[in-house]
Amino acid sequence: MLGGSTPTEAVGDGVKRQMYGYNDSIMMVRVQFEVGAVGDVHSHPHSQVSYVESGEFDVFIDGVEKRLGPSDSFFIQPNLDHGAVCRKAGVLLDVFSPIREDFLNEDQK
Repeated sequence: MLGGSTPTEAVGDGVKRQMYGYNDSIMMVRVQFEVGAVGDVHSHPHSQVSYVESGEFDVFIDGVEKRLGPSDSFFIQPNLDHGAVCRKAGVLLDVFSPIREDFLNEDQK
């Protein structure tokens, strides 16, 4: 699967997601945010590493908040509450292990 060939889908107000690649154990996703867009606080049983490709984000992980910008990254242990607010339009590259099956449609499973 080539990243440029997969469709981009709207997943919330000002948030678009594009799969870059996955197998049973790992998944990379590119997430575009408009200014003010929110990744609601949530948790999941997956390990997550995120890289700030561009923009500026207030990132919340397990009650701690930090402002992050280009070339910053963060790691989220499974089941920790986390979320983000976009302060300057930008892109996060998210990697999950195992894959987020909830991101896949029936054709991709």
